[in-house]
Amino acid sequence: MQSERRARRGPGGGPPPAEPADPERARGIRQIAEDRAGDRGPLLPILHAVVDRFGHLADDDIPVIADVLNLSRADVHGVVSFYHDFRRTPPPARTVRICRGEACQSVGADALYAATTARFAADPEVEVVEVFCLGNCALGPSATIDGRLRGRVTPEDPLLAAGPNPAPTASAVADAAEAPRPPSGPTVWVPQDSAAVAVGADDVAAAFAEIDGITLRRNGSRGLLWLEPLVEIETDNGRIGYANVAPAEVAALVADGLTGGEVEGVDCIGLVDDHPWLTRQRRVSFARVGVIAPTDLAAYRAHGGYAGLARALTLDPGSVVAEITGSGLRGRGGAGFPAGIKWETVRTAQSDVKFVCCNADEGDSGTFADRMLIEGDPFTLIEGMTIAAHATGAAEGYVYLRSEYPAAIATLRRAIEIAYAHGLLGTDILGSGLRFDLEVRVGAGAYICGEETSMLESLEGRRGEVRAKPPIPALHGLFGRPTIVNNVLTLGAVPMILADGGAAYAALGVGRSRGTQVFQLGGNAARGGIVETDFGISLGELVEDLGGGTRSGRPVKAVQVGGPLGAYLVPAQFDLPMDYEAFAEAGAMLGHGGIVVFDDAMDAAAMARFAMEFCAKESCGKCTPCRIGSTRGVEVIDRIRGGADADANLVLLQDLCTTMTKGSLCAMGGLTPMPVQSALAHFPEDFTGGPR
Repeated sequence: MQSERRARRGPGGGPPPAEPADPERARGIRQIAEDRAGDRGPLLPILHAVVDRFGHLADDDIPVIADVLNLSRADVHGVVSFYHDFRRTPPPARTVRICRGEACQSVGADALYAATTARFAADPEVEVVEVFCLGNCALGPSATIDGRLRGRVTPEDPLLAAGPNPAPTASAVADAAEAPRPPSGPTVWVPQDSAAVAVGADDVAAAFAEIDGITLRRNGSRGLLWLEPLVEIETDNGRIGYANVAPAEVAALVADGLTGGEVEGVDCIGLVDDHPWLTRQRRVSFARVGVIAPTDLAAYRAHGGYAGLARALTLDPGSVVAEITGSGLRGRGGAGFPAGIKWETVRTAQSDVKFVCCNADEGDSGTFADRMLIEGDPFTLIEGMTIAAHATGAAEGYVYLRSEYPAAIATLRRAIEIAYAHGLLGTDILGSGLRFDLEVRVGAGAYICGEETSMLESLEGRRGEVRAKPPIPALHGLFGRPTIVNNVLTLGAVPMILADGGAAYAALGVGRSRGTQVFQLGGNAARGGIVETDFGISLGELVEDLGGGTRSGRPVKAVQVGGPLGAYLVPAQFDLPMDYEAFAEAGAMLGHGGIVVFDDAMDAAAMARFAMEFCAKESCGKCTPCRIGSTRGVEVIDRIRGGADADANLVLLQDLCTTMTKGSLCAMGGLTPMPVQSALAHFPEDFTGGPR
């Protein structure tokens, strides 16, 4: 709820704000703030709007915003200083953001960062900054160059050599369902998924769009990311795929008549649905991704969409929760907590308002399934959240979506507009009397906001500092009300569970890990992408069989599973089944299903150091073990690698890891020791041999 407005002389009861240096800008800032002041937790959307319009937040902006919201200037400044996205200085002419997440490091990101930094060191018009994940983990090294995502980047990338590069003109959310289709002519599908666009899909689509008689449609990616841009041609026998298509090859495809046959110089993979990568999978949450246009509501319904909500509305809320409980669905965000227990807690809680919050702050290196589902099939998430609202009595929902995913933000917002227009959000949904309102809130570049209570703080317009538990969010969550907090993939599984019944979902998987998991193969994987399959597939099947080993062709040295807080596992452990309990017994965690592959050039000590460095940079700072422990961890590993009394410092490092594990307030500090200790256990020689 909005806090009561204090009678004020100035922000926070202080003196009235001084006359701004730029009155015209101040009027614009005030208008932005007043337009959102009546919203719940309006501060972050206001700050985003200011940066979007003016390029940065000036010192004089803070008193104006504080005055409108009746906050102290310290409150506003504290929020501004917490998040990476809120610039305090005017932007340069050009910005290059290079990903230094583990997936990109495995294929040379650090060398790219060093070379690019050196190249532009003397150029004040170019800003080179690090970012820890861009969600393009199968096609690294990745960077955004003047706002444009690029994959497989090298220091010789032409966009780095050119002047400022405007974003491509092709719409990332072009809704083919809303445009009239030609009465005849071949239909060509070109993905609009960010990973495909990062390697040229928009340019390929633009080349097709210039040719008369072709129906161009944009889909999500099928998940065979090593084949992107993957162009699909509709034929009487199905959709034929052409891999790694370049704009210059479009003419050859068209000259062939787009019949789906072999074309000289173009790699034809045959019927896409028959590709071994797909036939080995069991696609449930990703069943429609890559098959339909993302915001084509009619196609979504034709492929089974909204059957789950229709059935849910015939059941009372308790029966809906029982289906979720019976399905065995566990949180796919990493914790693996049973979803049914969380839903039942919210359902039975007494409150005037309840919320459904989707945690789409997918910041773990090696994970990109949330982004791909939102960009490729956003109605699945909307439907899942609407079912959750009916089951628990919630009337309002928020998707907290990371700012590094601009195409996902645009696609989801467009899908929400369409859902409202067709009576699938808002009041009296499908004539049932159910009311559910849904809004996208954009994060501001803080990894810690992937932790559920930090996310709630951010949604409320505060610094994303972790809350102590209890109370749990299910009872005292957003604005102090009962709140469901689930991950994108958790909510994305809900429509199928309600459509087919909880028992059908529970029949999949192994042990206490029921249903399917969307695994993401990234880093130095030869065949990186999305694999949705039952729990229980072995790690080796994913890495060596489906993943094809390393992109470099060198032996696999290790894989990191579960993001930057996950353990390193070695080939001797590749028979490990992919399920929660098996991983826990092995001293690892499944996390969000991300798998980052490293070849034998990996320096395990350097990666352990990076784990501590990452924690130090992304900690919310609230608890000492995380804030200080990670900083000391970097220092201790540096001393070990430098040969300074390695034995004593190794003991100190282990003690430090124990303190962080047992004393940290949340998983950020508590799990950072996991990759460090696993690297020490498997590769002690990398630590004592000195830096490579």
